[in-house]
Amino acid sequence: MENSYLILKSIHIFGVILLMGNIIVTAWWKFNADKTKDPRVIKFAQRQVTLTDFVFTAPGALLAVLAGDSMSYGFMSNTWDIQWLTWGRSLFIASGVIWVTILIPTQIKQARLARNFSDTKSIPTEYWKLSKRWNIFGALAVILPLINIYWMVFKPV
Repeated sequence: MENSYLILKSIHIFGVILLMGNIIVTAWWKFNADKTKDPRVIKFAQRQVTLTDFVFTAPGALLAVLAGDSMSYGFMSNTWDIQWLTWGRSLFIASGVIWVTILIPTQIKQARLARNFSDTKSIPTEYWKLSKRWNIFGALAVILPLINIYWMVFKPV
């Protein structure tokens, strides 16, 4: 039983590393690409933002959830009565809702716009409006899991 818990914990931590690493690095790359105002750089970066969410963020989140829930339901009882676990789940769910309802649709629209960028044309205003939305909600969607790390590690009462 101890080994299975440690295996699940390792998978959970690996999922969190994939998730957190990607959302932080992706935000960094997108922010800096947008700062260049170079259509070629933004076009490339925007495509990578969308791809890395499917390649790293989604699998990382899935591993974190599956392993985390397997640990909690397999080795604890009344898991929704445990404050630190309820806060952690709630923050994770809130971040996920932001990703699914705002960030992913926004970055897909941006990627579609960016596909039509040319080297000589200016970037449309719509792209910058979407970028502002992505930055605001992206920051929130990164802060929530960072707070979640506190709940998972310190397990306050």
